[in-house]
Amino acid sequence: QVQLVESGGGLVQAGGSLRLSCAASGSIFSINTMGWYRQAPGGQRELVASITKDDSTNYADSVKGRFTVSRDNAKNTLYLQMNSLKPEDTAVYYCNAKIVTVRVMNYWGKGTLVTVSS
Repeated sequence: QVQLVESGGGLVQAGGSLRLSCAASGSIFSINTMGWYRQAPGGQRELVASITKDDSTNYADSVKGRFTVSRDNAKNTLYLQMNSLKPEDTAVYYCNAKIVTVRVMNYWGKGTLVTVSS
């Protein structure tokens, strides 16, 4: 059974920083692309940032220059460093990973809430 567990969310003032983590556990052979998505109240889930197995990254335009995605393959862990946070970054942040067990499957974490106050 594969699980993704996010941590690091919370309440922060505008201009502040947070670091999210997502740990994958279970019978994992390897992990391909990992990513962070977010869903604001009343909104749709959107991609924030993703990173491939060879560390190629992709960012939403709204977070470029402020957020940095990284991963530790030895620990099966994904990170998101969020700086210069804005109230519009308030959302539930979800971890996503394409994980190879017997086959490649898409997994989601349960999410962690980030609230940015103005």
